[in-house]
Amino acid sequence: EAVRRVLLLGEGNFSFAASLCGAAGTHVVATCYESEEEVSGRGRAAESIRRLREGGAEVVFSVDCTKLKDYFVPEKRQFDCIYFNFPHCGRKAGVVKNRELLARFFHSSADVLTEEGEVHVALCNGQGGTPADQPRREWHNSWQIVAVAAGAGFILSNVHPFKAETIHGYKCTGYRSQDKSFCVEGALNHIFTRSTPLLCFKPMICETELERRKVSFQVPQVLVDKINRGFLERNSNHPVRTVKDKLTADLSQAFPLQNIDYCLSLLHQGHLNGVCHSNVFWIILSPEETPSTEEMSDGLANAVLFSHVDFCRDTDKSGWLNVQEGCHISKQYYLRPSLLPYAQAIIQRGAFLPGTLHVLSGPVFRKCLITPYSMPVFHEMVFVCAVNRGTENSYIQMLVNNIKTSMHSLHQTVSGFKLNINLQEATSFETTELNDFAAFESQLSKIQYFICMEIDTSGSCEKGSCVGIIRTAQYELGSSELVVVFASLNLDLLAMLICGISDWRMLWTSDTRFLSQFPRGELRLFKSFSLYPPSYVHDVSFWVPDGEQFDEVAFHTIARQVSGEMVVSIQLIDSFQQSETGRKSLCYRLTFQSCDKALSRQEVAEMQLLFRKEINQHLRVTLR
Repeated sequence: EAVRRVLLLGEGNFSFAASLCGAAGTHVVATCYESEEEVSGRGRAAESIRRLREGGAEVVFSVDCTKLKDYFVPEKRQFDCIYFNFPHCGRKAGVVKNRELLARFFHSSADVLTEEGEVHVALCNGQGGTPADQPRREWHNSWQIVAVAAGAGFILSNVHPFKAETIHGYKCTGYRSQDKSFCVEGALNHIFTRSTPLLCFKPMICETELERRKVSFQVPQVLVDKINRGFLERNSNHPVRTVKDKLTADLSQAFPLQNIDYCLSLLHQGHLNGVCHSNVFWIILSPEETPSTEEMSDGLANAVLFSHVDFCRDTDKSGWLNVQEGCHISKQYYLRPSLLPYAQAIIQRGAFLPGTLHVLSGPVFRKCLITPYSMPVFHEMVFVCAVNRGTENSYIQMLVNNIKTSMHSLHQTVSGFKLNINLQEATSFETTELNDFAAFESQLSKIQYFICMEIDTSGSCEKGSCVGIIRTAQYELGSSELVVVFASLNLDLLAMLICGISDWRMLWTSDTRFLSQFPRGELRLFKSFSLYPPSYVHDVSFWVPDGEQFDEVAFHTIARQVSGEMVVSIQLIDSFQQSETGRKSLCYRLTFQSCDKALSRQEVAEMQLLFRKEINQHLRVTLR
């Protein structure tokens, strides 16, 4: 079995190091900043050093924690754990100097830590500046440890009390660089791990079926890390797949059920009633290249390349894109924002069986404003069934009851909190009360009911908890008058609520620590591996082009794109119009925060600069 290598820095009297010495399978390297001569005079230091050496530990003096790789040959640089208890610049150094010390220490630690290693930093009560500190200092008066660590690519993965009394023989020392103890009551041990790096996404070509042809198209940049992730495929352990499988299995016990397993194209053509052009991702350019003879021999004769158009301005009165003659644009396509058109197409096919519950599922794509429940992509599950007129209400109630039972069964294995699922009439909601999923669905066609879900004891349906909708439509089959029931569920929201995932972006993380919490697809209460991530605020103000309506959805989409979904909030904080010229100025506040990666102040500053450049170029605003 591999030996765990542990590095201790800034030891005052080596009493902490001595308490770790002798642990099975652990090799301790204990260091301090001072020389051996300076340290040996401190109380009990000589005894601790002797114990360490007798126990097989290494003891190294005059080690600068900001230059760690200088003290170890390359083959000895890989440590599994680094401890730095109560770091301090010495004497009366203030918070700024100590932040600088931590910043240089974290950068240095990155050079000598294994990929899955941990960095433990113990700080006195209040120093860290996280909500774990009680009482919590004002941010500017703290060491801002999470933000400082992010600059070196580390995230805070755990924090717990530093209980000095439980460490055998431990005695803190070094108050103002003297052999004096200091107060460690309320001290916290902060445990940091490496973050996955911020990704720089390259243009991506995706292939899909369209009108019995294979077509390729350029993926919108904001979706590059989300297209073709395979969350619903057979070998997936993703919570979204588990929720889908559970619903399918349970509903098949109550209804004749047919999965629509043929390939649903990612691209859709034509109008979706009520949906504005700015809410969809357009793929509208005509073929750019003709397949070669070699490609034809490979069966790719029908392969066509389409490009993505991010921001469209030339629209007709209905809000749809105008296609002008002679511009080589043949047809208008867009990434499917809903599976409803496919569900409607099913009832036109001869294979449609009244009384059978037909099921479709897959990712859908929507441009939307940045809010906590707004997802530019999520997995939709649609149920379609034709029933006799007059029985649709009882059928809907039976369907929702079975969905309730299925979700209650899943949730009971995860958490002891109460789960409420309610069927509410659409007329009981104001438009402003709907989350983004429900609001978009309301544009497609009339909705009869919302399926609402929350996990608490209040029993009320709050904004953000709408996880599904139900609508009906008349249908004639021969002499029979039937009613078709359409039910749509947002599988991502269901998985989030059941597993206690507070941020939709976590579902799409590339960090293996997410899926590792759901072995073999078993749902569990999610435990975040990135605690108290730092947030950064930037403002941007600009003049809106004369005579043009400002496209706020495009504004938010650019923010998503340039930041890699690191913008969590955009607020309009000021609006001004010149009385003389009529020119309008807007000022927005952007809040940047990651849920799974280290995000530094410098990285955010670069994102903000790029954002300013992009809105100037694409939205024709004049920056102030």
